[in-house]
Amino acid sequence: MSETKPQPKSSWVNLLVDYGPLLVFFLAYRYFSPKDADSQSLGAVVAVTKSTLVFMVATVAALVISKWRLGKISPMLWLSTILIIGFGSLTVFLGDPVWIQIKPTAIYLLFAAVLFGGLFRGKPMLRTLLQSAFDGLSEEGWLKLSRNWAWFFLFLAGLNEVLRHAVSFDTWLLVKLWGVSALSFLFTFAQIPMLLRHGLGEEAEAQIEQNPPSG
Repeated sequence: MSETKPQPKSSWVNLLVDYGPLLVFFLAYRYFSPKDADSQSLGAVVAVTKSTLVFMVATVAALVISKWRLGKISPMLWLSTILIIGFGSLTVFLGDPVWIQIKPTAIYLLFAAVLFGGLFRGKPMLRTLLQSAFDGLSEEGWLKLSRNWAWFFLFLAGLNEVLRHAVSFDTWLLVKLWGVSALSFLFTFAQIPMLLRHGLGEEAEAQIEQNPPSG
């Protein structure tokens, strides 16, 4: 009897699934952006519409890649995809770029609401949304991580609203791709000390001590 091989857990695949569609949207917008100054206004709307269609296709492709390479599609990815398709469709049919700018705010507020709702009931919903587990992380650690991400999502929602009202679409897109991504990475790394204080990695260390690798 042949054994079923587990799907590989690759960090680069996670990055591709999480940030690939946004990068595709950025590149598509740059490609479709009008070069003629006389047609900037209309051309920009057309560029956003075409890029949004590409973005929606890339998002669906990310779902397929996640299922193929990781063996699962997390609830967080499902929710993000539904909102991207919804707001992307409004952008395409109405020809108004504002809908694609509102989409991140809706996603951040939805995730914040889910996490705060879980905290109110004493449940760390981040573990459910991610469908992943950190080895050894205690229930208290998961609750604190859910709380921290809930507040961070609220911050990102507010930041997105400020940016979409204060800067041009091009600047908003650059900040969304590079600035918000960098903030998210920094915030993630900032959680590591707290996670280590609440047992992260202890089970893995115990297993290594009990079954040390042979040289």
